[in-house]
Amino acid sequence: MRALFIGGTGTISGAITERALALGWDLWLLNRGQRSSRIPAGVNLLVGDINGDEGLLADLVKDFRFDVVVDFIAFVPGQLQRDLRLFEGKTRQFIFISSASAYQKPLGHYRVNESTSLSNPLWEYSRNKIACEEYLMGEYRSRGFPVTIVRPSHTYDDRYLPVAIHGKRGGWQVVDRIMKGKPVLIHGDGSSLWTLTHAEDFAKAFCGIMGNPAAVGDTFQITSDESLTWNQIYDRIGAACGMGVQKYHVATDFLAACDPEYTGTLLGDKANAVVFDNAKIKRLVPDFVATIRFDQGAARCVRYLLDNPAAQVPDPEFDSFCENVIKAQEQAKATFFSLITS
Repeated sequence: MRALFIGGTGTISGAITERALALGWDLWLLNRGQRSSRIPAGVNLLVGDINGDEGLLADLVKDFRFDVVVDFIAFVPGQLQRDLRLFEGKTRQFIFISSASAYQKPLGHYRVNESTSLSNPLWEYSRNKIACEEYLMGEYRSRGFPVTIVRPSHTYDDRYLPVAIHGKRGGWQVVDRIMKGKPVLIHGDGSSLWTLTHAEDFAKAFCGIMGNPAAVGDTFQITSDESLTWNQIYDRIGAACGMGVQKYHVATDFLAACDPEYTGTLLGDKANAVVFDNAKIKRLVPDFVATIRFDQGAARCVRYLLDNPAAQVPDPEFDSFCENVIKAQEQAKATFFSLITS
C-alpha cells in the first residue's frame, strides 16, 4: 500500500509516519525538506512546497498513484481545491485533518460525537476547518471524491507540552514558572473537563482508517478516553517536574480581554468542558485503545524539555503577561475590599 503525506513531520503527522512505516506502508512525504532530522529512514521524500507553484507540484506527482493521500497542513478551502486538482484520479482515499474545535461553541451537551453540530463563532481557525469539511463533503456527494475527514482534539507528543495558556514560544516558560515556584495561570476555576491525546495513540486509530474503504465519505474523531480537569492536568505536569503547582485562576473572559488571541483558543476551545465519545472510531478500528495516560505523557514531555536545552526557549513576553494579569487581579481585589470597608 502506497501513501503520500503532505507534511509528515509535525506533532500528529510525525507519529503517524512512524507507525505507517512500522506497518509496512510504502510511504512518501511531500514537504520542503527543512526538517530532515524528523524524517525517519525508509521514507521516500518529494521535495516541494505544497503552497508554492502548482505547476511544479503537478509535474512532481504526475507519474504517481497512491492508495491514500493525507493533507496535514490544509487550513482553508482554497488549499483543498488545489489538492483536488493535483490528486483527483490519483488516489483511492484523501484524508483531511480537521479539528474538534469545530464543534459548536457553546456546546449544547458536554458529550461530543461526530453528529455534534459544527459552529464556532469565536475562532476563525475553526470556521475555516468547517468550511473545508463542507467543501470536501460537497465534492464527495457531487463527484465521488473519496474523502475521509478526521477531527483530532488536543493532541501532543513528547516535544510538545500541552498547556492551555502559553506564549508564542511554546510551553517551556510554563515549566520554568512551575519549577521556580511562580504562579501559573489557569483559566476559570480549573474544574472544566478536557481530553489530551498522545500522538502515538492517535496514530493507532488513524492508521486503521488509512486504506479502509469503510472510512470513505465519513467523518471520525480520534481522542483518548481520559477526561481530566485543568487543575488535574497542571498537577500532573507539576508532578513530572517534581514540584507542586501554584495555581492562579483567572476568568477566561478577562484573559481574552487582556489578549484577544485567547478568544479563540480558550473561549472557542479549551475553556469548554468536553467529553469525547469515541464509539464510532472503535467500531471501524476495533483494536484501537489509547494507552498513554496523561501522567505518563506529561513525564515524557518534561523529560524531553529537561534533556534538551535547545527546547528550553525563554519567553519573557509571556512571563510579563502572567505577572501583569496577576497584578491586575490582585489590584482589583484590593480595590474591592477598600470600597466595602470605606
